[in-house]
Amino acid sequence: MAAVRIKIGLKCQESGDINYTTWKNPKTHTEKFEVNKYCPRLRKHTIHKEVKLKS
Repeated sequence: MAAVRIKIGLKCQESGDINYTTWKNPKTHTEKFEVNKYCPRLRKHTIHKEVKLKS
């Protein structure tokens, strides 16, 4: 049986840009993904939270 994975975007909380995309298994990770990543617009590290992508 194939693994169920969905594509998610990581949105910067300060600038509002979706700077990164990644994959997630929603059955094993039910909570929203949140990580400290680099924002190229602000040129500093900020909190990026998970958002759904259109496809």
